[in-house]
Amino acid sequence: MSLALSAMLLLLNLALDGQSQPAERAYWPTHGWRTSSPEAQGMDSQVLARAFDYVRVNHIPIHSLLIVKNGYVVLDAYFFPYRKGQLHDGASMTKSVTSSLIGIAIQDRKLDGLHRPVLTLFPNRSIANRDERKEQMTVEDLLTMSSGLSCDPDHAEMTLQQMRQSADWVQFMLDQRMTSDPGDKFVYCSGGMHLLSGIISQVTGGSALELARRELFGPLGIRNEIWPADPNGVNYGWGDLHLQPQDWAKIGYLWLNQGRWEDRQILPPDWISEATEVHSHPARGDAVGYGYGFWLYPHRSPPEYEALGRGGQRITLTPAENRIVVCTGGGFEPADIGKFIGESIKSSHALPENPAAQTLLAGKVREATSPPEAESGSAGLAARCKTVSGKVYEMDANPLKLKSVSLVFARPDEGTLRLEFAGGRVETRPMGLDGIPRLSRGGLGLPVALLGRWTTDDTFEFDYDEAANIDSYRYRLTFDGNKVEVDVSEKTGLLGAVANFRGNLRAR
Repeated sequence: MSLALSAMLLLLNLALDGQSQPAERAYWPTHGWRTSSPEAQGMDSQVLARAFDYVRVNHIPIHSLLIVKNGYVVLDAYFFPYRKGQLHDGASMTKSVTSSLIGIAIQDRKLDGLHRPVLTLFPNRSIANRDERKEQMTVEDLLTMSSGLSCDPDHAEMTLQQMRQSADWVQFMLDQRMTSDPGDKFVYCSGGMHLLSGIISQVTGGSALELARRELFGPLGIRNEIWPADPNGVNYGWGDLHLQPQDWAKIGYLWLNQGRWEDRQILPPDWISEATEVHSHPARGDAVGYGYGFWLYPHRSPPEYEALGRGGQRITLTPAENRIVVCTGGGFEPADIGKFIGESIKSSHALPENPAAQTLLAGKVREATSPPEAESGSAGLAARCKTVSGKVYEMDANPLKLKSVSLVFARPDEGTLRLEFAGGRVETRPMGLDGIPRLSRGGLGLPVALLGRWTTDDTFEFDYDEAANIDSYRYRLTFDGNKVEVDVSEKTGLLGAVANFRGNLRAR
């Protein structure tokens, strides 16, 4: 081999190696992500395109899929009715953010370490069920879901629901009795994570959102967020932080880079290493450990860890492959999509560009944003329409606090749904009857998609999909004379089970 050819091959190998190196050496996505073809990062576009076929054929309720490899976005897809640029509820992915804010409070010397007893942080509160075990409970015990506080994760997180009905949510959790020694047993406890948000408020003099805007979101270039707070101004420590998928990915990129962003160490240098160690042992799926607000999978090949939320919300990090995957959805299992991502990874080096496969993938991404094709409007023409349309049915007591339901069928392709809830809330929304969900403005200004159909002459179903707010309900109304039986299920597990109740035609 000639010297010139040897030199050329050496330069080529160096170039390929450079493409597989972490992109933080080249840039930070503070002001926006750079993009790359999948092949440039060792991934196969054609395999990724198959994931879209799987979603379409199986009606998977995914809202977005974002893949970052070596710091470059290789896939950024949005699925109707969710749209790019909208915020999306991260559900319990928020817990991992709350954990990070605890780390920031420690770095800022607002909190003097993880082993600080929790009760000492609330010296001015009178706390019920105080005993030796509760006195020993630490900040770390809350982070690892092993506080020992009484917390029922079943029945749609019963303790969380009870906390939300109380006047002072932080006080409610502090008052819980102890059922085990701190650090002894993992029990999934969203209320414990809310108590951590209360600690952030206590030690910083402001809210978790204020700390995040100043020390986390601001440095990462995150400018648009929604984070609800309890009646006393404490942001939900367990869930409902809304960010855009690309901003969720920024937080994942911070974690992947050990808490460093540009020239700043935002998290303590060892925080991510410690937060992603196994500190407690949940019996849940294939997760073999829980860290500080993270689910851990050290036995996967390669090992991964996740910020995880109900309904399909995920930030999955694979440090060995310098990869971040962000999923959002309304009740799906991300592992179904993960198999295509795994199969698409062919090399740690760049692959030859594949224009045909990249064009195919780009077409699939575009198609995903479009509504389904219209179906015949005959589903809205059932004989029962005439007897039901415009009538108001008053509901018996039910867990949704739904007072009345009314359906109007003025057109074969589109109807109108009116729901009245206790407390005076009334929703009147368009509803597709032709296979295309109709969109209207919902909570936090985010979309609600409604789609209805007659399944029998007496039974009408409609899907009430809150899209970016995750919750996705299916109502089944079975009419019998002046009566109606209502079954309601929720795809993401919010209700815990099917709600069943009855209603009667309102007397004129």
